[in-house]
Amino acid sequence: MTLQDPDGSALLTSPEVGSLLSAAVQHAGGTLAEWSLDHIDANPPHSTTATYSAIVDWPYGRRDELLGVSARASGPVASDAAAEIFADGDREVAVWLYPQDPDLPGLARAAYAESMAEICNAHRIFADPVVPAQLTLQMIGYRPRRRAVVKVTDTVSGEVIYVKVLRERLFTEVVHRHDLLRAAGLPIPQVAATTPDNLLVLRELGGVPLARALFDPSDPCRAEDLIGLLDALPASVLQLERRPPWSDAVGHYAAMVTQAMPSLAGKLSWLTGLISQGLASLPLGHEPTHGDFHEGQIHVAGGRIVGMLDVDTVGPGHRVDDLACLVAHLSTIQRMNPAQEARIHHLIRAWVPVFDTRVDPTQLRLRAAAVIISLATGPFRGQEPDWERETATMVGSAEALVRQVS
Repeated sequence: MTLQDPDGSALLTSPEVGSLLSAAVQHAGGTLAEWSLDHIDANPPHSTTATYSAIVDWPYGRRDELLGVSARASGPVASDAAAEIFADGDREVAVWLYPQDPDLPGLARAAYAESMAEICNAHRIFADPVVPAQLTLQMIGYRPRRRAVVKVTDTVSGEVIYVKVLRERLFTEVVHRHDLLRAAGLPIPQVAATTPDNLLVLRELGGVPLARALFDPSDPCRAEDLIGLLDALPASVLQLERRPPWSDAVGHYAAMVTQAMPSLAGKLSWLTGLISQGLASLPLGHEPTHGDFHEGQIHVAGGRIVGMLDVDTVGPGHRVDDLACLVAHLSTIQRMNPAQEARIHHLIRAWVPVFDTRVDPTQLRLRAAAVIISLATGPFRGQEPDWERETATMVGSAEALVRQVS
């Protein structure tokens, strides 16, 4: 079985995984009543991690739970020891019960009001001490074994903080990036606290996310403002670790999409060939870049930019990669009504010609297409109800951009 399914993707998306989930729940003292695939992260042909929504009967009653499973072609790694290891034939997989994520030790504290109240009081995050009952917690992002973000609201004062749950090996450099950019005057969130178990507590930004303001009747900001925000990144960013641009991994993401939708293999092969050929001879960039610049990372108010989020990937690169990332995200917003589609098309028509005056137009489109291919892994990963249609639509958007310059 392992030879035909080295990364475990077939197992983790098949009914056979149910026996592993049942064994893990039984080992923890419960009985698995129901389960369904919730999220999948594939790294073909190396590894697969999946989470499952489950209903579990415990001695104290029935609860909704989230179970995680990781399978690797090379077998368990060191951090898998923090989970339970179960055998499926000649394969060993790591299984855990949320929030005991083996690579995110801080998640177990960030997920509960009792422990979050202790953290808030120990670091004097709010003006007055808080009790668990006055905190509401909302998980707004969880990539198993990678990262999580929890929104914490003090219902008494109305204050909001965000807790980023990070892997140990990334924590120090992410904190350093926040310190560096705050010192340079960039409008990024203030660090309220850090903890030994790799929790980064951030204060809320002002304004509203650009992702929401996109649909307002008036333009949320100008293209020049977006470029200006990136140009304000300090030169010291060039001393940070370089993160490869999305386009460098276009073949990897194309393989992930192809694995989920083999019918797109031919089109994706054609796209990756043209993108790779078009960008192959270009040197490394030496401009300060955000690394994951899109409408979800920017806050606006009164027609101007007032904040920028998620600076974890800040480092040297090409300005065109940041602008291409934004174009790609705008081009792949799903489930819009006709009025919203019209607003997005208006902004793309207004902003892209300005971007074209700042960066090479061909590179902009090729790199945006590469980002779109990476985003096309999302509907399947998140098990969206209509993921096949959404994936095909995204790949079609990438094709449209490439055809503009090929």
